[in-house]
Amino acid sequence: MSVLTRHPEPKLQGLWNLFQIGLFLLPLLPTWGGILIVLAAIVTWTKKFKHIITQPVHQALIVLSLLLILTANFAENPSEAFIGLSNFLPYFFVFAGFNTLIQTPTQLRQLSRILILPAIPVVILGLGQQFLGWSGIEQLQGFFGWVIVLNGNPPERMSSIFMYANILAIYLLIVFILGVGLLIERLPFWKFKPEKIYPKPLPLAVLILALLGVTVALIFTNSRNAWGLMVFSTVAYGVYLGWLIVLGLVIAGVTAIFGAAFAPSPIQKSLRVIVPAYFWERLTDQNFERPVETLRITQWKFAWNLTLEKPLTGWGLRNFTALYESQMNVWMGHPHNLFLMMTAEVGIPATLLFFSIIAWILAQAVQLGIQQKIPSEDRLMFFSYGLAFAVCVLFNLLDVTLYDFRVNTLGWILLAAIYGNTQQFTLTNPVVDEQSCHTTTEN
Repeated sequence: MSVLTRHPEPKLQGLWNLFQIGLFLLPLLPTWGGILIVLAAIVTWTKKFKHIITQPVHQALIVLSLLLILTANFAENPSEAFIGLSNFLPYFFVFAGFNTLIQTPTQLRQLSRILILPAIPVVILGLGQQFLGWSGIEQLQGFFGWVIVLNGNPPERMSSIFMYANILAIYLLIVFILGVGLLIERLPFWKFKPEKIYPKPLPLAVLILALLGVTVALIFTNSRNAWGLMVFSTVAYGVYLGWLIVLGLVIAGVTAIFGAAFAPSPIQKSLRVIVPAYFWERLTDQNFERPVETLRITQWKFAWNLTLEKPLTGWGLRNFTALYESQMNVWMGHPHNLFLMMTAEVGIPATLLFFSIIAWILAQAVQLGIQQKIPSEDRLMFFSYGLAFAVCVLFNLLDVTLYDFRVNTLGWILLAAIYGNTQQFTLTNPVVDEQSCHTTTEN
């Protein structure tokens, strides 16, 4: 069977192939993967221009783009603000192209499978970074698009081929959530299996080992955000599936860890015998001294004060760093909250429009699920994508990940996949649509 799968619209097959290859290359060879992904988006626009341009969501994104360009003209440092547009405008373009290209749950399964495979070498390189002293290779950075920092960035935290541990963490969270969705569909007792899983699933052993590796790597990122959201996603799956045993085990584990960190002394001491210090020391920040200027609450207050001073146009994208450093004498790339960063940098109107567009897309997807218009065998896959994107949103309440090209691209692809499937289920007969995709591609 072909590794690349068929598209329900034959005339889009070449673009779908290009996109699949680009997505596979993206984590390990971001420059080359990105070129293929952007090329697929451009050609999709040329083939589906009338359909794309008449969609209300895309028209809203055009209005938002103009508003962001306008705010850049009023920025404290306009040149920085115009550079900052590159973290938004190209992704609006990619989103509009790919929600037209990604139309079915079968494609969602294929995308999940594609994302699992490159995560395996990412995890291996991260483990080598932490335990074998791997680093480099600076001479090949132009080709690969990354270098491995000795002992991670920050030190003693796994960052693998990403620029920072938290960026690796959100990438791994996306892979973890989508991989769990694939795994559940493969379980013998799962009663909503598609009649014929297409594309041919990954070998179960490969899928399990990949997820175990991703879980271990998430732990070694030492990211409290990632730990909390990994627990959240596990609980979400447990609630959605009604798996009380899983919920009980997760709640018991989390209670033990928090007890070891924060419980009264007698209970705390007994739990610290059981719970590894790696977890409760990180939760309490026992081994870290945090100057007030580096605390998130300080950054949030500063960002909100900036918002109040210029609520309509903001101070300009990428202007937070210089403003914060001039007052606090500490370099800070962003205020560790996407909403506050945007209100401070592009103003309240643009921020509200941005989040309203995303909220409307997600509301349409939730409504579709409530109305049970999704076939039972595809609901889990649809849920896994919604959960993965929700985790991205929650992660950005405590960090900002859009500065990493790979993670930003994945986030917009997730949203495009959700919106594309929502549109398809709303406008067409999903059963007929799925049958067209379950055709095999034997060579």
